[in-house]
Amino acid sequence: MTDQATTLARETTAQMWRRFRSPAAWCETADLFAILTVASLPWSTSLAAIFNALFLVCMVPFLDVRAFLQSLKRPIAAAPIALVLLALVGTVWSDAAWGARFYAVNPTVKLLVLPVLLYHFERSSRGHWIFIAFLVSCALLSVMSWLVAFYPNLTLKPDHLERGIFVKNYIDQSQEFALCAVALAYPIVMLLRQKRYWFAGLLIALALSFFVNMAFVVVSRTALVTVPIMFGVFALLHLRWRSIAIISAALLAGAALAWQASPQLRKTADTFASDYTRYVEKGEPTSLGLRLEFWRKSLGFFAEAPIKGHGTGSTRGLFEQVKTGSGYQASAEVIGNPHNQTLNVAVQWGVIGIAVLYAIWVLHLLLFRGDGLVHWIGLLVVVQNVFTSLFNSHLFDFHEGWMYVIGVGVAGGMVIRARHAEAKVGEAGS
Repeated sequence: MTDQATTLARETTAQMWRRFRSPAAWCETADLFAILTVASLPWSTSLAAIFNALFLVCMVPFLDVRAFLQSLKRPIAAAPIALVLLALVGTVWSDAAWGARFYAVNPTVKLLVLPVLLYHFERSSRGHWIFIAFLVSCALLSVMSWLVAFYPNLTLKPDHLERGIFVKNYIDQSQEFALCAVALAYPIVMLLRQKRYWFAGLLIALALSFFVNMAFVVVSRTALVTVPIMFGVFALLHLRWRSIAIISAALLAGAALAWQASPQLRKTADTFASDYTRYVEKGEPTSLGLRLEFWRKSLGFFAEAPIKGHGTGSTRGLFEQVKTGSGYQASAEVIGNPHNQTLNVAVQWGVIGIAVLYAIWVLHLLLFRGDGLVHWIGLLVVVQNVFTSLFNSHLFDFHEGWMYVIGVGVAGGMVIRARHAEAKVGEAGS
């Protein structure tokens, strides 16, 4: 028995060692940590960062360095790297303290993970699990949001100020729910065309659950502006004009019904006008008023150094220099983020930075030309980031920035993988 046990132990150890050395095993583990990263993103910043780090560690043992370096030459991978390098080089001509300069580099570093995701999911066949994990995680968060709306003490936020928010904030939550709800439009239409009504009905119910939460619990004003744009993009790409007219009428009717039934929705929309009036007449630091103040001043900073900007981390110092008034006034606010992605880049790196930023967006939009669910998800992630970045620096923000990096990286890798497969089929056929 002892000899048999020893033999069994040796065989088990040998199998474990072979598996440890197997690239396939490391690839599976990397996929698992990628799934855990996206599943934890709606709930925890720390967990998402930890799982992402573990994903990168698991990439090392089976990484084909030559193939990876070759993949970095593609514009879709090179452009994000260029923005990070620009942020590093921009520290040279900045007048900010060195701590502030390197701190301002940090929001761009996540873009270095995007080429890694493109490379990995070009080779992995499990990219669809990333999107499923994110959808399921957001659906669970929606349930939790309703519970917190009725039982506020369940929230993990100590201030209890944001209605229906279990973790993070209403802007992040609205971004997630809007992305999931609009992304479901493609599979719903495809299922209806295939007459698979039960499955289509299930996805319709899920999409509506996100919209109902945003209508009756909490929604960001950014989402109110961008969701119609996202639906418009879908309609132009995937629907006939007759279908567009019918669906538009249904959506308008649904929006009107939600408007009448939801005091929370009316309150959110009404703040647009009240915020603007209070800012113009009294100079109050309302949400909209502060953005207008930040944008006005940032345009002035950009005009002072239009080519290469003021350098990395210079924004807060520039706002301190032009601070006027005191107390409860918008003009007295000092900030390191002008709440607009273009202006955030323009102030620090000028026209050079704007060119690199727009190159990233354009190249990634072009990557997702074509028909299919993965193309639609990737396109939607880019479109959402572009338009929400009119009101926030969402490419540099942690939550929205990682939504972009993961969404584009995974979907982009899957698109490239599919193109390679089609090319091989074409070569075999010829």
